[in-house]
Amino acid sequence: MKRKELIKKITSIGCELARHGGRHDLYRNTKTGKKQPVPRHDEIDERLARHIIKELS
Repeated sequence: MKRKELIKKITSIGCELARHGGRHDLYRNTKTGKKQPVPRHDEIDERLARHIIKELS
């Protein structure tokens, strides 16, 4: 999955960028308060993308 697609999906469920890191960006769900790092690679493995979406939902 492309990183841009993943960012679109998690922002549509109510997440926002919490901070930039060295190799990852940290996204936070404003409703639940859960945080999850998102790697800065152009391509993100499908399993990892599903895990990130599941944790932030």
